[in-house]
Amino acid sequence: MSVIVAEDELELSLKLAKLIEEVSNESIKQHDKFLIGVSGGSLITFLINGLPKITTDFSKWKIFFNDERVVPIDDPDSTFGAYKKDLVGKIPISEDQFVQIKQGLTADAAAKDYIQQMSVYFTGKLPQFDMLLLGMGPDGHTCSLFPGHKLLEENCVWVAPIIDSPKPPLARITITFPVINNARHCIFAMAGEGKAEMIKKVLVDKEDLPVNKVKPSSGSLTWILDKSAAKYLKN
Repeated sequence: MSVIVAEDELELSLKLAKLIEEVSNESIKQHDKFLIGVSGGSLITFLINGLPKITTDFSKWKIFFNDERVVPIDDPDSTFGAYKKDLVGKIPISEDQFVQIKQGLTADAAAKDYIQQMSVYFTGKLPQFDMLLLGMGPDGHTCSLFPGHKLLEENCVWVAPIIDSPKPPLARITITFPVINNARHCIFAMAGEGKAEMIKKVLVDKEDLPVNKVKPSSGSLTWILDKSAAKYLKN
């Protein structure tokens, strides 16, 4: 695991974008595509700030969602809806490069359908993403894998439904830890003093939280933080 500390949120965005550029170009050279999983929240802002400045073949990107809320695309809770609104048009990526959940399905049916969509791009027992851009909630959850939830132990399916999320909306789908930990690169990007306490619990105290179950079996794990988020870390 490596920790990169940036001066501020803008520098964090640029450092994240540089890492994405390197892995994207390496992946395209290796297998002619870049398979990346993304999260919602502040990550979108980091990508808006950083990705327009990188040099890569965006046409080779296929973008998946680490988790998604089972809501219409125009709902404010839709992660794809946020990317469609805020990122498409800022970089040369089209809507059809996003692997979206199918509309009008239950969480269970949407998860099964998402697995089918993923199987077009991945072979073998487990998908191997080139990169996963992960988020962390104030309770230490990542994707839609929450503290104390039975999905923390899920080790069979690639994508699981959740209908009792502790935070709304209740119905979601999420990739599972076997998939997360099979990725080539896992990255957490966090900014702001509001994240500092939880980052201390994760990286210093090493508490038993979902984010600490992110342990790539043969890939890398990187945390990119700004100084405010890293305030409790030793230099």
